[in-house]
Parts: sequence; C-alpha cells; structure tokens
Amino acid sequence: MTQYHTTRSGRRYHIQIEGVGDPLVLLHGFSGDASTWRAVIERLADCSQCFAIDLLGHGESDAPADAARYRMDSVAADIIDLLDMLALTKSNLLGYSMGGRLALFLALQSPQRFGALMLESASPGLADDGARADRRRRDCDLADRIEANAIASFVDYWEGLPIWASQSEGQIRAQRNQRLTNRPQGLANCLRGMGTGAQPNLWGELPNLRAPTCLIVGERDAKFRRTNQLMAAAMPQASLSIIPTAGHNTHLENPGAFCQAIRSFLQRR
Repeated sequence: MTQYHTTRSGRRYHIQIEGVGDPLVLLHGFSGDASTWRAVIERLADCSQCFAIDLLGHGESDAPADAARYRMDSVAADIIDLLDMLALTKSNLLGYSMGGRLALFLALQSPQRFGALMLESASPGLADDGARADRRRRDCDLADRIEANAIASFVDYWEGLPIWASQSEGQIRAQRNQRLTNRPQGLANCLRGMGTGAQPNLWGELPNLRAPTCLIVGERDAKFRRTNQLMAAAMPQASLSIIPTAGHNTHLENPGAFCQAIRSFLQRR
C-alpha cells in the first residue's frame, strides 16, 4: 500500500506500507528510496508491518530548493510528524547508512517513540572538528558537481567508489535504474544538509541511548566494522552483528543473513 502525507512543515513524503505485526520504520541510504528495501520487506512482512519512507530529496518525496530544509533536525521532525499521522506512537526503527545516521539521531532525540533500534553500516558522525569541516567541504563540492552535470554522470561516479567493491556487477546494475531516477537538486541538498560533514557529532550522546540496539556491518567493510565496534562499546544496550560475505550494503549483498539477524534481534526482545 502506498500513502502520501504532508508534514506540518509543508513537505510531502511517500511511504510504502506492507506486512503485519509490530511496526517497523525503514530509512534508506543516500541515492536510494523505499524500493531498495524490497528484499528485506519480503522476508520480514510476516512479523513486522513495514513502513518504508522515501527520505527528503529521494524517490517520490519532495525535493525542496532550500538546503536548510534537509538538516538532520528538520528531517527528523518530519519523520515524527509522519509517525503521528500514521498513529504510530511507538515503533521499531531500521536505518541504512545515511538512513542509519538519521535513525540514531531520532532515537536520541525522541527515545519514547522507538522500541528497538537497528543500524546498518551507520555512524554517529565525525568526532574531530577538522575532519568534519573537511568532509563538509567535500560533500558540498560533490553537491555542486551533481547539480552541474547530468544525473547519469553522478551515478557513474557513485558506482565506482571503493565502498562498493564487494558488490557484483549484477548487484550494481540492479541499483542503477533506481539511482537514475533521482533529482539532482534533491541529492545535492541532501549532501549539504544531512551529509556526514553536516551531521552533528553524536559520539558523546551514545551512552545515553537506552533503546536495545543491533549494530549491523558487513564482514568486508573494515572501516565500518571498526566504527561500530567503538559504538557498541559506548552504548549500554548494543549488540554487533557482522554479516558474512558482505560489504557496506549488507541487506543487498546478503539479504538472507541480514534479515535473520534482524528477526533474531527482534525475537530476543
């Protein structure tokens, strides 16, 4: 079932709803949309009612021209509005990469709204001010390039990043058509407002996170394995699940093992 809701801020969001059971909100990664959760929803729909949201600037949701509207606190407020409209007083929350960073922010800012938290290939941002400023400059440079060139040029660049080296040619091709549907303004402003360089540093808040949390990373994603090991050590109720034969996008590269990790985590609660 597809629904569209307009938040109090005036932004229109697309949501895909499927399944039965406890509500599970899914937040996709940068340049994705709700459809990228298809294999996950098919495997979890018997135990979770899945609410996959196209984030601002992606899919069929709005892509406003003002980059300030993409700030993490602004988008988080929109998500809470959507949950109110859907009458979801409490739900489980799953986020991948950019969506995982947003999910962590949401769980810290509105802990009463979320039960279990699942973060796939996510991080609390950059702790070093200099590194954060440098990343913000690089994110803004990429945003300018996206707007200056055709979307296909960005997709060619994005597919060639080392972070996807663990993916097969077939897996990369399978994502290409979806990525090509993106709007340059939406992707560019998302980088400016909610990229890793713009994200608040949340490392110091991790000990305050009380929600039971499953951190999920790929066996072949060394950078995020290290980050998530540090996160797990700082969080009071976190477990770390390493998905075999997978890199950054574990739910694409090994959906069976990914969904089993999610299912087992939810059953233990």
